Amino acid sequence: MGVDPGLLGGVIDMLVRLYDLPDAAGLYREVAGEGVTLRRARAFEKHTVAAFAREHFSAKWVSEVEVALSRQPVACFIATRDQHILGFACFDTTQRGFFGPTGVVPSARGNGVGKALLFKALEALRELGYAYAVIGGVGPRDFYAKACGAIEIPGSDPGVYADLLP
Repeated sequence: MGVDPGLLGGVIDMLVRLYDLPDAAGLYREVAGEGVTLRRARAFEKHTVAAFAREHFSAKWVSEVEVALSRQPVACFIATRDQHILGFACFDTTQRGFFGPTGVVPSARGNGVGKALLFKALEALRELGYAYAVIGGVGPRDFYAKACGAIEIPGSDPGVYADLLP
């Protein structure tokens, strides 16, 4: 999820074939070469990851981060450098089988961090036994289409995001 659906009119969901994901090993090596660590957030870091989501994104995403960090196993990956969070990617939060929310600070965009987080989360969904994942309330449609072959789900606006509370 690239944009908080509570802030937009007109959001659409996209579908990803998890059984057909490209190999992300090279991407993981690239971001590691830039000093970035990709890992699951830890339960005792919930307050830190939630504060990051609040500072850089939205209160609604804080709620979803907190849900992701209450799952077992934790359903949130983070990217860090020098003990600072650069971004996060959650899954199985808004709905089972959903990817998102996800966000990367502007200074870390464009170098593969967001794509690497996306693949970590999608691979985790595949390992849980899902054949498909839904990317809910998509912002950057072209990014998801190119990165993982996501396709738009017709009639998914507003989807599960109808009747949002403020």
